[in-house]
Amino acid sequence: MGRCKKQIFIVDDDVSVCRALKVLLTTHGFTVNTFTSSERFFSAVPDSVCGCLILDICMPGLDGWETLKRIVGSGSDRPVILISADKNGGVHKKALIAGAIGFLQKPFNDQALVELINSAVEQKGDV
Repeated sequence: MGRCKKQIFIVDDDVSVCRALKVLLTTHGFTVNTFTSSERFFSAVPDSVCGCLILDICMPGLDGWETLKRIVGSGSDRPVILISADKNGGVHKKALIAGAIGFLQKPFNDQALVELINSAVEQKGDV
């Protein structure tokens, strides 16, 4: 698996979620960078840098929907997985229509996340 397929970016305003996901994914061989806001992510990671983004929907400032819209609108090929504690049953479908490659409702199964990441990077190629 190429370097790009092992790079993960996590954007979640909950520091404990960022920390837990970083530990989990690092043990699965991924390189993980975390950000507590979309603004921090965009200022630190140019579109040209490859990697999969795990993005929380509900955040202050630039939320997950607006962040995804900006990524898709830029023409970026970056695979995005949306995560949320929202219990609304329509979120999964809305996420896919908006351009995310997947959606997981918190709390989610660790293995489900790893499998979704692997599926996302395989579908998108070495992005």
